[in-house]
Amino acid sequence: MLAIGCVIAVAATLGAAPAQAEPTPQELNAQIDKASEELEKVIESYNKVNEQLKATRVAVDKLNLQLKPAQDKVDAARGRIGQVAAAAYKGQSVSSMSALLSSQNPTALMEQLTVLDQFAYGQQKEIAAYNQAKSAYDGEKTKLDGVLNEQTAQEKELATQKAKIQEDLKKLQDQRQKAGQGSGSSAGLPAPHLPGTAGKAVDFAYGAVGKPYIFAAEGPNGYDCSGLTLASWKVAGVSLPHNAAMQWDATAHIQRADLQPGDLVFSNGLGHVALYVGNNQVIHAPQPGQNVQLASINQIGGLYGYGRVRA
Repeated sequence: MLAIGCVIAVAATLGAAPAQAEPTPQELNAQIDKASEELEKVIESYNKVNEQLKATRVAVDKLNLQLKPAQDKVDAARGRIGQVAAAAYKGQSVSSMSALLSSQNPTALMEQLTVLDQFAYGQQKEIAAYNQAKSAYDGEKTKLDGVLNEQTAQEKELATQKAKIQEDLKKLQDQRQKAGQGSGSSAGLPAPHLPGTAGKAVDFAYGAVGKPYIFAAEGPNGYDCSGLTLASWKVAGVSLPHNAAMQWDATAHIQRADLQPGDLVFSNGLGHVALYVGNNQVIHAPQPGQNVQLASINQIGGLYGYGRVRA
């Protein structure tokens, strides 16, 4: 479940300064950085629940698809049973007894009985197979329904928190302006045009420089941190989840000395992710209220680890 305390912590951090003194620019910057880090964790939690909910819905659809062939067979069997019932209604031979009573020819009688037996056996076999598949389906469906209900409840909780998050974002933007912090746009930087799939991801990230940090966005008008890395690698044909911690799980973990352009740099307790572009630099959507920017890896606090995308 999402840590609601994170949102409360953000609000507390953004609260009014003590009445006795205005904070210094350094103190204000520290408050903004702390609030931004906490808020980004909330945003990444929001992203994670959305990713989990998408995966559960895909699993439900897959389960329904697996049951469909068995359901189709049962529907066909019921259709044939309906045809027999209609024949019975019209007085036609539909049972061993009616066949015995109506048949004048012993050979014809045996043929009718054989057909009826085969028909009954076929229907029973198809229905039994369906019941077996349905039993397994029902057990798995019950589990998935429980997960889906829990995640849907989290989604509703997050939806009500979204307005609060947006309000906190606005406060951060106002605080940054008051502190004289720039947005860090650095737009128009030339891309290095590296070869291969990683080069495509890096080129895309350079093209996103200057676009705003947008809560839970993966482009094209703005990005949050994991949305930017997702979109960058998407153009290279690689799918990543929209969550920093899940991207960490999806990558091969490497040492800092092994970093190559296109690798991912994780920080803030897996609450933030950036794209390494070479020369000890990253491109990232740094914090709410700032734009996508090129920065030194040394400017990123709380470095957690490094991951190579499995292209």
